[in-house]
Amino acid sequence: MNTALPCFSVDCRRCDRLARHLDQVRAEFPAYHARPVAPFGASQPRLLIVGLAPGMHGANRSGRPFTGDYAGILLYETLHRFGFSNQAQAVSVDDGLQLVDCRITNAVKCLPPENKPKPDEVKRCNTYLQREIEALPGRAVILALGGIAHQAVLRALGLRLRDYPFGHGVRHGLPQGYTLYASYHCSRYNTQTKRLNTEMFRAVFSNISADLKTG
Repeated sequence: MNTALPCFSVDCRRCDRLARHLDQVRAEFPAYHARPVAPFGASQPRLLIVGLAPGMHGANRSGRPFTGDYAGILLYETLHRFGFSNQAQAVSVDDGLQLVDCRITNAVKCLPPENKPKPDEVKRCNTYLQREIEALPGRAVILALGGIAHQAVLRALGLRLRDYPFGHGVRHGLPQGYTLYASYHCSRYNTQTKRLNTEMFRAVFSNISADLKTG
């Protein structure tokens, strides 16, 4: 592991705009986590899922990725269906949920205003993602949810974006031995507009499971 990379901390304030935004959110919602959200799951998973950023009333409230918001409904139901979690729902950090051979993180660990991180914030937070990916076992699978997460993974690995284009269900073999899958993000907007449906999302996980079984 590259020891020069910073270790993740819930006290991180490397992005001034995001830190100030979280200060404001915490003042308005004192019961919310309203800090950088740590990754969740197995310490050396064969599947790493990378989302965009914590949701205002989901991970930002609960302190756990995709927990307590709409985007987590499809994700955790699918993880349970394919054996990556012990239950199909994620409500709070004390709900007994455990991931199996799987870990969930975000390209940006802090809630961004309007859920839109700036490019420099994604880049600054990328050092944390780089450290997470370096800790993966060989032949692991990485699933990027959305284009920003996809780009963040490639940046963390020092790969050119144009060589590994984003597309739903696209599979890329990476020089480091990892396999990168891409999916539309399981957000409320994407599912309600039918850009992403349950069958499309399950198809990606079906391919991932097949890869892991043969890897």
